[in-house]
Amino acid sequence: MENHIIDLSYVQEKIEMAKREEILKQHSYKIWQGKDSKWYTYLPDKKNGRKLVKRNSLKGVEDVVILFWKSEMENPTVKEIFIEWADRKLETGEIKSPTYERYKIDFGRFFCCFGERKIKSITEDEIEDFLIDCITKFHLTQKGYSNLRILVYGIFKRARKKKYIQFGITEVINNMEISRKIFKSSRKSDSEEIFDDEEFKKMENCLMQKPDLINLGLLLMFFTGIRVGELAGLKWSDFHGNSIKIKRTETRYRNEGGKYVYGIKESTKTEAGIREVIIPPQCMWIIKRIRCINPFGEYMFEKNGNRLKTYSYRKRLYRVCDQVGIPRRSPHKIRKTYASILLDNHVSEKVIIDLMGHTDIQCTNRYYGRNRKTNEKKAEILNNIPEFQLNMHDNRTCV
Repeated sequence: MENHIIDLSYVQEKIEMAKREEILKQHSYKIWQGKDSKWYTYLPDKKNGRKLVKRNSLKGVEDVVILFWKSEMENPTVKEIFIEWADRKLETGEIKSPTYERYKIDFGRFFCCFGERKIKSITEDEIEDFLIDCITKFHLTQKGYSNLRILVYGIFKRARKKKYIQFGITEVINNMEISRKIFKSSRKSDSEEIFDDEEFKKMENCLMQKPDLINLGLLLMFFTGIRVGELAGLKWSDFHGNSIKIKRTETRYRNEGGKYVYGIKESTKTEAGIREVIIPPQCMWIIKRIRCINPFGEYMFEKNGNRLKTYSYRKRLYRVCDQVGIPRRSPHKIRKTYASILLDNHVSEKVIIDLMGHTDIQCTNRYYGRNRKTNEKKAEILNNIPEFQLNMHDNRTCV
């Protein structure tokens, strides 16, 4: 049997020649020989539109053309790198559809012009300028800047991995000097963040007057501190005695048609993982009432066989706030109220962390703990401090 030896170098040479011919066909400018026997062509130029190229031989000019267009083909835009990075993360399961959609929204917001830049043309200084410009232009909080930074890390780390750039984005960002004063303050007054003592009672009384599924769900949030997405994902199988295991949450993302799609993610929001919340014994009637209304549903909160979505609770909460005459607050303010009540009553740090699903008490203290006392209650507390009590034993006044 005759042996056929394949000359790999010959095959590679043929491939390279085919690539050269393909690139030269795409070149939009004529290649010509001048009267001086030199060879000429034009190449695109961002500043002047085009620039003249001159070489001693036809091959020399073709080499310059091929090198230029190869560089252009291997120089994607920031947007192309972003899409590649985000799609890969979604494909591997590192992120879910809601996070993917949030990345796309943030990219569209921040990278309008910068996203069209070729990745190889961007310098380290330009990245720093871009980030600072975004902070000031969009009045970003530190949280908003953190979301932007995630995209910048992802884009430029992938660009370096693909050898489009040589610098490391982590070092670039770590070397930036950004004053905290540049960020928009996200700190709100305590009265905006929680329901105070009087408001809590008003909400409780109003919700109990009409104990339907949605109002009962809001009451359960007030007495357990669970997130509204977790409430919407509760199943009867999660309920045991006076405790509920929190192990899933509702997700929301836009489909290809631009409409919101609501689903259930079989994991919790934070790294703390599955946790148990305890229902106070005097609040167990809430669970019994929910069971009477919805005895056969898979989810604790179902109506006509359909799971109640988070927006149902949000809309109802706004309506109840209007009804009792207090400023509208989001469902997350209920959770902050719950955390503040635990802190006010000196519940142990370990118990608070477990009930809230936080990884440390600093998170609870910094982002959730608020003063719930009304001005009248504060005055009463101050009035009972011995040092502030004046001895008015006579009617003498100072002149």
